[in-house]
Amino acid sequence: MSLFDDACEQWMTKQIAEERNPRRRELLKKGLGHSTIAYLSSIWFPAVGNFDHLYPEYEVRDMNNSFRYLDLAYILPGAKGCIEIQDYRTHARDIETGRFKDLCLKQALLTLDDWLFLPIAYLSIRDDPAVCKQLTLAFVGKFLSTATPSELNWGEAETLRFARRLMRPFLPRELSAHLRLSDRHTRDILHHLVNKKMLVVASGNQRYRTYRLGQ
Repeated sequence: MSLFDDACEQWMTKQIAEERNPRRRELLKKGLGHSTIAYLSSIWFPAVGNFDHLYPEYEVRDMNNSFRYLDLAYILPGAKGCIEIQDYRTHARDIETGRFKDLCLKQALLTLDDWLFLPIAYLSIRDDPAVCKQLTLAFVGKFLSTATPSELNWGEAETLRFARRLMRPFLPRELSAHLRLSDRHTRDILHHLVNKKMLVVASGNQRYRTYRLGQ
């Protein structure tokens, strides 16, 4: 059994054991869909490394008091996000007009209820996994941007927040402008965070050029 399979099995077992809602418990017992598993195994788990705060088949009510289920909900105190895997065959090519309208309404209702919505195309999981990982890390970063290890000084903590908000590697001069610090001071901060394995060098040989969050 792979590391993903083991972690996913433990996660799902815990979700089922703790669920008191019989509707959602039955959905979980049926197992997750192929597209959701593909996203979790190829994108979420390699990028994030755990399933903390993630809830599959999460139940919500709409304005008509009907039940809706989210592919994946990411919930922390004071914030909530939804990841929906959009299957091309189901959601685009063969979709009926009524179903399409309902999908748009679902996204609108979630947005108005302060959910952060992240749609991921199933074809992108297969064809553009690196982009999907960047989007996922940026999505998670929206929730974690204020949480940094207590042992970091102000400059290091704000650098991590800055990196989490971006969807791409960044240049030292970009960070320097954000922190309003000298180039030398900024590079010292980057060097310390690389040594702590919180950042990694994204490009550059003799002289480091761009940086990104560590995995």
